[in-house]
Amino acid sequence: MGCCGSTERTKREWRPLEDRSCTDLPWFLLFTVFCVGMGSICGFTIVTGGAARLVFGYDSYGNTCGQRNEQIEGVRLSGLDHTDRKFVFFLDPCNIDIVQRKIKSMALCVSLCPTEELKTYQDLKRFAMVNGSELCSYELAAHRYPVLEQRTTKCPKLPVPPSKPLPVFNRCTPVDISCYARFAEAVVTFVGDNSVLHRLIAGVAASKEIIIGLCVLALFLSMILMVIIRYISAVLVWILTSLVVLGSLAGTSVLWWLYIDYRLYGNDTSSKVLKEAKEEVEVTRDSGQALLVYAVAATVFTIILLLLMLFMRKRVALTIALFHVAGKVFIHLPLLTLQPFVTFFALLLFWIYWILVLLFLGTTGNPVENEETGLTEFRLTGPLQYLTWYHAVGLVWISEFILACQQMTVAGAVVTYYFTRDKNRLPVTPILSSVLRLVRYHLGTVAKGSFIITLVKIPRLILMYIHNQLKGKENACARCMLKTCICCLWCLEKCLNYLNQNAYAATAINSTSFCTSARDAFVILVENALRVATINAIGDFVLFLGKILIVTTTAFAGVLLLNYQRDYAEWLLPLIIVCLFSFLVAHCFLSIFEIVVDVLFLCFAIDTKYNDGTPGKEFFMDKALMEFVESSRRLERAVERGRSRVKEVASEGAEIKPMMFIPGRVRRIKNQKPGDCHVLYVCPSATPNNQPKKNCRETKNNQI
Repeated sequence: MGCCGSTERTKREWRPLEDRSCTDLPWFLLFTVFCVGMGSICGFTIVTGGAARLVFGYDSYGNTCGQRNEQIEGVRLSGLDHTDRKFVFFLDPCNIDIVQRKIKSMALCVSLCPTEELKTYQDLKRFAMVNGSELCSYELAAHRYPVLEQRTTKCPKLPVPPSKPLPVFNRCTPVDISCYARFAEAVVTFVGDNSVLHRLIAGVAASKEIIIGLCVLALFLSMILMVIIRYISAVLVWILTSLVVLGSLAGTSVLWWLYIDYRLYGNDTSSKVLKEAKEEVEVTRDSGQALLVYAVAATVFTIILLLLMLFMRKRVALTIALFHVAGKVFIHLPLLTLQPFVTFFALLLFWIYWILVLLFLGTTGNPVENEETGLTEFRLTGPLQYLTWYHAVGLVWISEFILACQQMTVAGAVVTYYFTRDKNRLPVTPILSSVLRLVRYHLGTVAKGSFIITLVKIPRLILMYIHNQLKGKENACARCMLKTCICCLWCLEKCLNYLNQNAYAATAINSTSFCTSARDAFVILVENALRVATINAIGDFVLFLGKILIVTTTAFAGVLLLNYQRDYAEWLLPLIIVCLFSFLVAHCFLSIFEIVVDVLFLCFAIDTKYNDGTPGKEFFMDKALMEFVESSRRLERAVERGRSRVKEVASEGAEIKPMMFIPGRVRRIKNQKPGDCHVLYVCPSATPNNQPKKNCRETKNNQI
C-alpha cells in the first residue's frame, strides 16, 4: 500500500502488454469507502429535510412551502400548513449580502407571485383579497394592510416589482433583474453605472448566435491544429526556437544599451538636477541601478538559454519526430479527440451534484435564530459541521480522480498503439479497451495518484483563502511568506502531476502498482534528462503558441463578425467570452496532445533501452522515430571513428617520436641487435674515444 513497502525488485524488465493484474487494490477500497461517505452526506440531507427546503423553499419561520409542517420548539409561527402556498416570496429581494451570498430579507410562503407592479398598500390589500395570496407576515390581516403600524417591517418594500416563479426552485424572482446588478458590479469592477452593464448584457443577448458560431470555430481549429502540427512540426519548432533565442539576445542588448546611455548622459543630467533637487538624483541613481540589475539578469538568462540550446540542439529532432508520430496517433485513434468532451461532461455532472449537495447542507441542521435579522435559519452544529469539510475534500479528490482517469485512458490507448508492431492489427476500439483495462485493473492506481495531488492542492487552496481574507491586513513579511508557500506548493503540484502522468503510462505498460510505476518512470526520465528538458521546454512552448494562435484567430473572426453591431461596447463582452472559451477549448485539446507526446517519449525511451534492432530485439517505434535513431547512431559512429583516429595518432606519436638531431654523432651500444630497444646518446659534437659527455641526452628508440 505504501511506496516503501514494495517487495518488487529494483531492476525491472519492461514487458509491455504481456500480462495484467489488479494494482493498488487497498486504495480502490479506500476510495470506494470515501465515495460511499459522499453519498451518505447526500442521503443525510434528504432524510433531514435539507433537500426539500432547498427545492420547495422555506419561510423565515422554518416552514417548508407546499407541505404541512411540524411545530419547531421556540420558533414563533412555525408548524403551519402551507399545502396551498407553494412559492417563496421575499419582502425585499434586492437586499443582497454579497459576502455571504444570500438575500437578507424576510421570506414568506405565498400561493401566487405578483405578476404586476404593486405601488401602494391598497394594491397589496386588493391583491390579497382577489387572489388569496397574502404578501405580508402571516399574523397580519390582509384587510388592515394600509393602517397597520407593522406594515413597514413585515410587508414588502414598495413598489413591489412584478415577478415570476423559477421553473424548478419555486422562488418568486423579479422580472426586471436590474436590482441584481450589484452582483455583476462586484465582479466587473470597471462598470460604473447600470446603463453600461445593461448594454453589455444586451450585446451578449443580441450576439448569442455569433458567440455560438465562434465557439464552434475554436473547437474546429483546435481539432485541425493537432493534425497540422504533424506536417509542420519541423519548421514550426525551428522557427520558434530561433525566435526565442533572437528575442532573448535583442532584449539583453536593449537593456545594456539603455544602461550605457544612462551612464553616458545620465550623469550630466544628474549633476544639473543636483543643484535643483537632491531627491530627484536619488531616483535617477535608483533607475540606473535597476537597469544594471535587469541587464545582468537578462545576460545570465541569455547565456543559460544559449548553453541549453547548444547542448540540446541535437535533441530537438526528437521533439519534431514525437510531434510527427503524435499526429499519426490521432489519425489512427480519432476518438482521442472526444476525450476532452467526455472528461468535461463527467466533471460537469459531478460539479452539479456537488453544488446541489452543498446547497442541501446549507439548509440542513437545527433551526437557529439569526441575531442580526431575527429570522430563522438552519445550520449544522456539533460534529455535523465537519460534513462540509469532508464534502470539500471530495470535490478536490474526485475531480482529480476524473482527470487521472482521462490520463490513464489516453496513456493506455497510446501504449497499445506504440507496442503493436503491425498498426493494421490494432484493436477495433483501442480507447474502449483502455477504459475497460482501467476499470478492471487500475482504478486503485488512479485513486492513489489523485489522492497525492489532493494532499498538495488542499493546503495550497487553504493558504490562498487565508491570503485573500488577510489582504491589506497582514504585514509585508507575512504576505511574502504566504506567497512563497503558495508558489512552492504550486510547483510541487505541477511536478507531481507530471510524475503521476508518467506513472500511469508505466502502469499501462507493465501493470505495476503506482509507486513501482512512478519509480520506474522516474528512472527512465532521469536517464533521459536532457531529452525530457528539450521536449518539455520546446514542446510546451510550441503548444502554448498554438493556443495563442487559436485564440487570436477566433478573436479576429469575432471582430469581423461583431463589427456589424452598432456600438463597440455592445460586442466587447461577447468578444471576451469567445476568447476565454476558445482558450479553454484549445487548452483541453492541446493538453491531450501533450499527454500523447509525453507517453510516446516514455515508450520510446523504454524501446531504445531494451531493444537495439537486432533479431529478437526489434524496435517497436514508428518510422519517423526509427530515422531519428539511425541518424543518431550514424552520428555516434562518426564521433567514435574520429575519437579512435585521434587515439591511434596519439599512440603512434608516443611509440615513435621523431628526433631532431643536433649536429653531432650517435653511437650504437655494443651487443645490441637491430630491432631492439636501444639507448642512444645524442651529443652535440664528437668526443675523444667516443665517450658520451655528461650533458648528452638519453633517448629510447625501437630502431637503430
